[in-house]
Amino acid sequence: MKLVFFRGTVPNFGDELNLHVWPALLPKGFLDEDESELFVGIGSIIGTQMDAKARKFVMGSGYAGYMGLPDVHDGTWDIRFVRGPQTASKLKISPELAICDSAVLLRAMDLPEPAKNVGVAFMPHYESLERGNWAEACRLAGITLIDATDPVDKVLSQLRGAKLLITEAMHGAIVADALRTPWIGAKPIYGGHHMKWLDWAGALDIDLRMNLLKPTSVLEYYIGRTGRGGSHGKVGKLSQSPLAGIPNTMLTHSATRHLQTMAKLEPQLSADSAIARATERAQAAVADFVQSRGSVS
Repeated sequence: MKLVFFRGTVPNFGDELNLHVWPALLPKGFLDEDESELFVGIGSIIGTQMDAKARKFVMGSGYAGYMGLPDVHDGTWDIRFVRGPQTASKLKISPELAICDSAVLLRAMDLPEPAKNVGVAFMPHYESLERGNWAEACRLAGITLIDATDPVDKVLSQLRGAKLLITEAMHGAIVADALRTPWIGAKPIYGGHHMKWLDWAGALDIDLRMNLLKPTSVLEYYIGRTGRGGSHGKVGKLSQSPLAGIPNTMLTHSATRHLQTMAKLEPQLSADSAIARATERAQAAVADFVQSRGSVS
C-alpha cells in the first residue's frame, strides 16, 4: 500500500507531515510502493487525479476543489474518516465520518521539545513565502517567522514553543490547535485556499474567525485583487524587478503594521473536549483499519 500526498517543487509542512505521522503510527512494513492500493493521508488530495482502478483508503484527507470531484461510491474507495463536514457533504458520505484532519494524531506521538524564545510567530502559506516579503515583514514587526518549507521537526518545535501563532497556513492552525497553542487565522491572500479552513473548523465546532492579511508585494496585491493563483506572467516579473522596489517596500511596511495589530486580537482554540474526542476517534479509525488488514500495531 503506497502513501500518497501532494509533493510540490518545495517541501510544505502540511504535506510533509505524512512522512512524520504515518510511519510512526502504522506497523512496520505497512506502507510500501504497491500502487494498486493507495493510502490517502493528510492534505486536500481527494480527487479524480488518482488511479481509477486502484483501491483507495482515505484517512483524514479533505476535498478542496483543487482536483475533480470523484465518485467515492464506485467500489474503489474505502473512507475511514475525512477532514470535515464540507468534505463529507461534497462526497455524499455520512457526516459521522467527518472526524478531523489526521494531523490531529500528532497528539498521540512523541514530539520535539518546544523551541525557546519564539514568542509571537507568523506562519505564511508556503506559496506566500515565494510571492511576498514575509521574512522582512516579520523582522520589522518583531515576530518570529515560521517557514512552512523547513523540516517538520523544526516547525513542530516552533509551534510548541510559540506564545501565539498568526497563520495563513491551514496546517499551522491545525497543528497549533492540536498542540494547544493559541492561534489567529489569517485569511489566505489566494482565495482558492479558503474553503478547506471551514471544513476543518466544522469538525471541531470552531466558530472560525479569519482576519484580513495585507500583501507584502505587488504580486501578492495582484493575487488578492484578482483571485489568480497560477502563472502570473508580467506581474510576477514586475514584482521581482527594481521597478517594484518602492511599492514592495511600502506594502511590506503596511503588512508589518498590520501583523502587529493582528497580534493583539483574541486568539482561538477548539474546546479541550472537542480536540480530545477527535483524537480518540481518529486513533480508533486507524486502529480499526490496521486490524482489518490483519496487522497488529
